[in-house]
Amino acid sequence: MSKKRILVTPLNWGLGHATRCIPILEALEKNSFEPVIASDGNALALLKKEFPHLQALELPSYNIEYAQNGENFKWKLFRQLPKLITAVRAERKIVRKWVTELQLDGIISDNRLGIHSAKVPSVFITHQLNVLTGNTSWLSTKMHHYFIKKFAECWVPDNAKKPNLSGKLGHLKDNSTLNIKHLGPLSRFRKKPTEKIYDLMVVLSGPEPQRTLLETKLKDELQHYDGSIIFIRGVVEPEQQITREGKLTYYNFMTSDQLEWTFNQSKMVVSRSGYTTIMDLAKLGKKAFFIPTPGQYEQEYLAKKLKKKGLVPYCKQDDFRVERLLEVDLYKGLKETGKNETDWNQLFTVFT
Repeated sequence: MSKKRILVTPLNWGLGHATRCIPILEALEKNSFEPVIASDGNALALLKKEFPHLQALELPSYNIEYAQNGENFKWKLFRQLPKLITAVRAERKIVRKWVTELQLDGIISDNRLGIHSAKVPSVFITHQLNVLTGNTSWLSTKMHHYFIKKFAECWVPDNAKKPNLSGKLGHLKDNSTLNIKHLGPLSRFRKKPTEKIYDLMVVLSGPEPQRTLLETKLKDELQHYDGSIIFIRGVVEPEQQITREGKLTYYNFMTSDQLEWTFNQSKMVVSRSGYTTIMDLAKLGKKAFFIPTPGQYEQEYLAKKLKKKGLVPYCKQDDFRVERLLEVDLYKGLKETGKNETDWNQLFTVFT
C-alpha cells in the first residue's frame, strides 16, 4: 500500500515558519505519510538541508521587503499588497497542477495563503488569529480570517487555555467561525544535560534589511562583552562558514542538531522575539534578552507580554547597549507551559 503524500509549505519570512515545520515533517514520516516540501529562499534551503531525502519544490516568493525605519513598517507592507496578491494567485495556479501531477492526498500550509485545494484536505498553520497592525488590526485580522476560512482546519501551535505563549495572538473570544485546533507549542529541540560552554548565544533571523542592521549593531556592542560568545547569523548558504574574532565565534548557519547542542551549552540567548524562537526557548528553559524587529507589532507585543510576566527583558533595537544584558539575571527565564505532547495521530485523521 502506497503512503499518502502530504505537501508541506512554510512561508519564507525569517526561518521560524520553516523550523517549526520540522517536527511536523518528522511526525508525518513517523506516521507513515510521505511529505513533499515546497517553499522558496532561505526557508527552502534550510529544509532541503534538514530533509535531503524528501522531494523539494520551489514556490514563487512573496518578495516582501521590510522598511529600514520601523515607523514605516506597516505602511510599506500595505503598499506591497498587490505583490502579495500576485504571489497568492501564482500559488493557487501551481497547487492546482501539483495536486494532480504529484497525486497529493493533503496539504499543510504554514502561512502561505494560496496553498489550498478543494480536492484534498488542506490545513493552515498560524499563531496569529489576531494580526496586530496597530489601529488597523481589525482590518488585517479580518483579511487573515478570509484566507483561513478556505482551509479545512486551522492549527495553532500553542495551548488552547492558559498558561500559553501567544496570548491574544493565538486565541479568539469566539472560535466558531474557524475550525481551530491548538497543537500545543512546537519545537524541534530537546533539553539536554550538558556543560555550559558559552556565556552568550546570539541567534539572528528575519527578512532584510533588519537582520543585517541588528547584526551590525550587535557586533559593535558585543566587543565590550566580558564572556564567550557564539553568534549565529541566520544566513543559509551552500556551505557552513565559521570565523573567529577574539572571544566571538561566528556561524553563518547551523543545522538543527548543531543548534540544539549550542542552545543547551549556552547560559543565555539574544534574539528577536519571534514566536518560533519563543517556543524553542521555552522548550529548553532558557534565559534570554529580546530585541523585537522594529515596527513588527507581533514581536513587540510578545516581548512586552513576557517582560510584564517577569520572564524576559527586552529593548528597542536602537536602544540596545551591552550593559542591558545585566537585566537578564533579574528575570525568571522561559519554561515549558505544559507537558502535553501533540497528538499527531488524531490531527492527521484530517487526511484519512
